[in-house]
Amino acid sequence: MRAQPTLLLGLVTSSLAFMSVAKAESGLASYYGYAKAGKDGELTCAHRARPFGSVLKVSYSGRTIQCRVNDRGPFIRGRIVDLSVPAARALGMMSAGVVRVLVE
Repeated sequence: MRAQPTLLLGLVTSSLAFMSVAKAESGLASYYGYAKAGKDGELTCAHRARPFGSVLKVSYSGRTIQCRVNDRGPFIRGRIVDLSVPAARALGMMSAGVVRVLVE
């Protein structure tokens, strides 16, 4: 009978660990110049699945920015996020164009 609580605790712990890992994504990011303007210089981005208004932490080459999802995209295979020009500039990826990032 003592095995049931231990098994249940193990299932809950592994489920929570999976849920926290599932939110982080690694993949390619690009930027686009026709972005909907953010208010007061706010950094914005496009994501396929995250809810509008949610804030993503995007990391590249030792830099991390926070940007708000206000559009859908990217629609090019292999890319996970499109950044507005101000967000791409803040991340330091303007000269590269497409870079591998971590999105949380």
